[in-house]
Amino acid sequence: MQADIVSTSNQPAGKTLQISLWSVQTLIFAAFILFGSQKLFMPAEALASMWQTQWPVEYPTLLRFTGLIDVAGGIGMILPALTRIQPRLTVLAALGCTILQICAIIFHATRGEFAALPLNFILLPLVAFILWGRGKRAPFATRG
Repeated sequence: MQADIVSTSNQPAGKTLQISLWSVQTLIFAAFILFGSQKLFMPAEALASMWQTQWPVEYPTLLRFTGLIDVAGGIGMILPALTRIQPRLTVLAALGCTILQICAIIFHATRGEFAALPLNFILLPLVAFILWGRGKRAPFATRG
């Protein structure tokens, strides 16, 4: 007699996973809104001084562009999930934030800005967790 194999991917996500995902989404929302707002509204020279790097002054367009991506990613982590309107956008936001962190790691490492890497290495697994959790394990249903 063959034993039935239970697929965990078809079972609803547990309460612990749901709480963990919401907690990480909220944290990432706050972090990306904060960092994005800094990049958008603070003078590049002040950011360069605060971060002890010259890239904000050298690449002001990149600074503002990444600020927009940060804010959009932060909003995407929460708004579609809360409203249940286009909840797949949360997964896309998590994918975008994951790619952004990989690019930031490469950018800072190639420039020798190793002091910036710990934050990127903290954010990367968090956004990857949201990507996995909301994409595969605990997706949102659309509002009906």
